[in-house]
Amino acid sequence: MAAGTPFCYNRGVSARRRSRASEAVSGGLFGGPGVQAPAEAPLAARMRPRNLDEFVGQEHLLGPGKSLRRAIEQDQVPSCIFWGPAGSGKSTLAFIMASMTSAHFEPYSAVTSGLPEMRRVIASAARLTSATGQRTILFVDEIHRFNKAQQDAFLPHVESGTITLIGSTTENPFFSIISPLISRCRLFTFEPLSREHIKTLVRRALQDGERGLGGLGLRLEEDALEHLAEMSNGDARIALNGLESAAMLARSSGKEAIDLSLAEEALQKRALEYDRDQDSHYDTISAFIKSIRGSDPDAALHYLARMLKAGEDPRFIARRLVVHAAEDVGNADPMALLVATAAAHAVEYVGLPEARIPLAQATIYIATAPKSNSVITAITRALDDVEKKGGPPVPKHLRDTAYPGAQRLGHGEGYLYPHSFPEGFVPQQYMPEGAASKAYYEPSEQGFEKEIARRLQRWRRTGRGRNQQEAESSGDE
Repeated sequence: MAAGTPFCYNRGVSARRRSRASEAVSGGLFGGPGVQAPAEAPLAARMRPRNLDEFVGQEHLLGPGKSLRRAIEQDQVPSCIFWGPAGSGKSTLAFIMASMTSAHFEPYSAVTSGLPEMRRVIASAARLTSATGQRTILFVDEIHRFNKAQQDAFLPHVESGTITLIGSTTENPFFSIISPLISRCRLFTFEPLSREHIKTLVRRALQDGERGLGGLGLRLEEDALEHLAEMSNGDARIALNGLESAAMLARSSGKEAIDLSLAEEALQKRALEYDRDQDSHYDTISAFIKSIRGSDPDAALHYLARMLKAGEDPRFIARRLVVHAAEDVGNADPMALLVATAAAHAVEYVGLPEARIPLAQATIYIATAPKSNSVITAITRALDDVEKKGGPPVPKHLRDTAYPGAQRLGHGEGYLYPHSFPEGFVPQQYMPEGAASKAYYEPSEQGFEKEIARRLQRWRRTGRGRNQQEAESSGDE
């Protein structure tokens, strides 16, 4: 269907008009709800949910009483952005909404259409509203592919209500969509489907005799089901099309069941001994971190590859890298934390498979950086003291002086402003009396911490000298 070709799912339309609209959708960019996809269409297209009751996942958005579900059921859908990974149901939900709204519904692809087509659609929406009062919902798939000028073109029409915009994107909208447009839309975040969600969809497709594979009479062995759920990485399309390929392989080889070998062949991914909820998960991430701590980049990359191949959530890996950049490198190389944090941001920004590259870069950087655990040792000592000793009073010269009457209480009296002294340093009491059992931070001789150690030693010597002078002065008096 060319961009700008309208179709409606309007309450009260005749069966003939609805049929024509359905035909338009089925031949277009996406398979719409209530539309029987042709038999030659991929299984994922044939099994698209037709209503909210068939929709699997995104319970935080579509569960009973949730705001988005209420808006759909009450036909009060606002302009919104659907953000989430591929195969999580963004386009499917948009077309379910199309079947439940009295608005004119326009599907539009940012991949295949440009600004002239969009302007024609908006002009048509304005004429429709003026003539009949009917509003238009414009669904833009992959809206992040529009450039700034194209996105700007939506603004006045969203603002005026000429169109209700629904944009779907796999990219972080705060980077890929202009802020004025985001501010005029509600943002709904879609999560990857869980393994249980994927299993539900796979079982449904295997049993459905009308649209699915129920007529084949095949069984699906449990380890094959687990493999499809694991390797799909939360993408329903991958799981369902993998199931269809495995079913075709089973039939061609005369088998009555889809086993693990067929599922592996269908997805072209070998099952690894890795379960995100069991020992192998924890063993692998433990080996990954210990390899980084042990400065072996090759071993660390091996475990990283195993986790990625097994379908581990890349955000989980990124979080561990951030933690261990501070725990195992710390101030021996402060850049390690910046690299790890940048990798974590890149995971959110680009997603897999490209995210494997910044994850690998951060892994190599942290593994080859000088090591120090002084930071975690310091905060652990401080927390232990706070737990054992509580919080002794803050020294008066450090207390807040920003409110009337603080000076009458003696707050700030005797405080020495460090920037008024050479090197921006002057020794004075900062720690509350009796709060610390020992020095918390003891920098190592690794990397940049060697410089920190020398600096602290110099400052501490200066502090000891000042304390000695004050003691001697007090004795003379």
